[in-house]
Amino acid sequence: MGYVTTKDAVEIFYKDWGPRDAPVIHFHHGWPLSADDWDAQLLYFLGKGFRVVAHDRRGHGRSSQVWDGHDMDHYADDVAAVVKHLGTQGAVHVGHSTGGGEVVRYITRHPEDPVTKAVLIAAVPPLMVKTERNPGGLPKSVFDDFQAQVASNRAQFYHDVPAGPFYGYNRPGATPSEGVVLNWWRQGMMGSAKAHYDGIVAFSQTDFTEDLRRIKIPVLVMHGDDDQIVPYENSGPRSAELLAHGTLKTYKGYPHGMPTTHADVINADLLAFVQD
Repeated sequence: MGYVTTKDAVEIFYKDWGPRDAPVIHFHHGWPLSADDWDAQLLYFLGKGFRVVAHDRRGHGRSSQVWDGHDMDHYADDVAAVVKHLGTQGAVHVGHSTGGGEVVRYITRHPEDPVTKAVLIAAVPPLMVKTERNPGGLPKSVFDDFQAQVASNRAQFYHDVPAGPFYGYNRPGATPSEGVVLNWWRQGMMGSAKAHYDGIVAFSQTDFTEDLRRIKIPVLVMHGDDDQIVPYENSGPRSAELLAHGTLKTYKGYPHGMPTTHADVINADLLAFVQD
């Protein structure tokens, strides 16, 4: 574990576990979490002989709580700083939710890194917000409400999201895990309210359509059809169609937080894709 300082003097925290000469998988977390959200994947792939890297996005987790730069271009540049520092060019990059957008923007913004494969899990691309060109998106008022709740009572909001739609715990017959809910809350509250407030715009209003079209490497798109945070119809299938070598894998009934709730299935499918 350590820190790297970016060109604009932001300290980015990262985890780097495993043999130096092992194949590398770099994990990118969702909003408003941290590298800790990948625990189930980091331990699994470390046990399979991989070197695993995960960083805390600027303003999240243990990284600097700077007031600016909370947009996809800065996020991608921060990833580049971590990759350069560790010498992990040519890795597989895996992103969940907002992290999926970060992966897409990193690949297109930093072509000097020959990323071998990528995985988008319940990811925000191509575009979340509803526009004239994206009629299937969510109304901007949804994201305005997110920002209002972050500004007014972030602590309560960060309990309600994981206790309800994020993990599908609001569905009939679901068995909520208080530990999972509190771990989500813990990660969220470690970060900066300003970074999280601005990050809502970054993940909801960034259009990744052209980025997806430019990516030529194999990309696995994994999405649950009961995702209540990033609705399935306007995300996973559309991303897979825009990618030159995209493969869509749909998980019936799985929620947004499926890397945690269904880690055994997700990890096995990730491994099969990475090793293919």
